[in-house]
Amino acid sequence: VDWLRRKGLAAAAKKAARVASEGLVALLVDGPNGALVEVNAETDFVARNEDFQGFARKVAQLALKCDGNLEHLKQSNYSGSGLKVEEELVELVGRIGENMVLRRSGVVSVQEGVVGSYIHNPVTNGMGKIGVVVGLQSTGQTDILLDLGRKLAMHICAAKPEAIERDGLDPNVLSRERDVLREQAINSGKPTEIIDK
Repeated sequence: VDWLRRKGLAAAAKKAARVASEGLVALLVDGPNGALVEVNAETDFVARNEDFQGFARKVAQLALKCDGNLEHLKQSNYSGSGLKVEEELVELVGRIGENMVLRRSGVVSVQEGVVGSYIHNPVTNGMGKIGVVVGLQSTGQTDILLDLGRKLAMHICAAKPEAIERDGLDPNVLSRERDVLREQAINSGKPTEIIDK
């Protein structure tokens, strides 16, 4: 067992430099709480691996308890193995043979209402390439709110927002967009005072 663990750790260290840009988003809604976790791997093929999916599903459950805090999540106990989540991920890298990264985690909660959700192109139940959770704070009918939450989540997925609010946008992205719009306005012959507005 020790030899296998050392071999797994050595394999994980060798693979750490390789880019992990594929993988899954695991989504879990539990009452008024919804969690999303992104686990990346090197190839799309790994996303269909049952061990990988099981890890992502379990980590989404743990994310609910950590309020989505990624660092706390990595240090959480991964039940059944006696390891922390990040240690279990290293073991998984050794077993599957590809670099993997626990990239992002988030939780949405409501005091009263529902959490609607949507997975785009699901690979399996609650997992896919894109996931969205929406919290609806309301005293309305649950079934109607869940339907609205799902539809809003689908629209959010389609719109691909960069941030939740203006302050969350990268200033470089804003500057680049302003430059593009300014250039379009100049090319259309608009006066300078209109362009500045």
